[in-house]
Amino acid sequence: MSKPYNRLDKDNAAVLLVDHQTGLLSLVRDIDPDKFKNNVLALADLAKYFNLPTILTTSFEDGPNGPLVPELKELFPDAPYIARPGQINAWDNEDFVKAVKATGKKQLIIAGVVTEVCVAFPALSALAEDFEVFVVTDASGTFNEITRHSAWDRMSANGAQLMTWFGLACELHRDWRNDVEGLGTLFANHIPDYRNLINSYNTVKASK
Repeated sequence: MSKPYNRLDKDNAAVLLVDHQTGLLSLVRDIDPDKFKNNVLALADLAKYFNLPTILTTSFEDGPNGPLVPELKELFPDAPYIARPGQINAWDNEDFVKAVKATGKKQLIIAGVVTEVCVAFPALSALAEDFEVFVVTDASGTFNEITRHSAWDRMSANGAQLMTWFGLACELHRDWRNDVEGLGTLFANHIPDYRNLINSYNTVKASK
């Protein structure tokens, strides 16, 4: 049975970036590597744009998973950064769960690598504790389409909502009249075709 449409609310949402590590990124094959990294950074940019509490976490950095993608650490120098010593499910780490609950937000926006493990496990765990979970599909990556769809199906069946970073941004923004230039610039920075649209808009606006 479908649930009522409960919109994302920028005042009640937090972003969890799970295991976007240099080693794990090399495993992502269900989306072009350059596009994938662009999508991850787009999600990070919109988290900053909407001033959403953001939590960074990694697993077993000293092993083959590698360190966090440096751009994320640079974007969020003051964000909670949980370097898990070994727990595969981030929700099994007490510091991570404390950081999530300390935000006071009930809507969790989750993305990570790989989708069926690093995203699915904490997503399912958060759902079990009555959080609303929104999985950013194009900022989460895995080995292939089979593993991706298995993860999506499992999370969806348990109540997670699957979204893209662009849809996420639009639902959070609600109304273009709130700010055209700021969000338009964010889109233009990450979507080449949108850059053309914004350039056209700016040209017409300047000529009036």
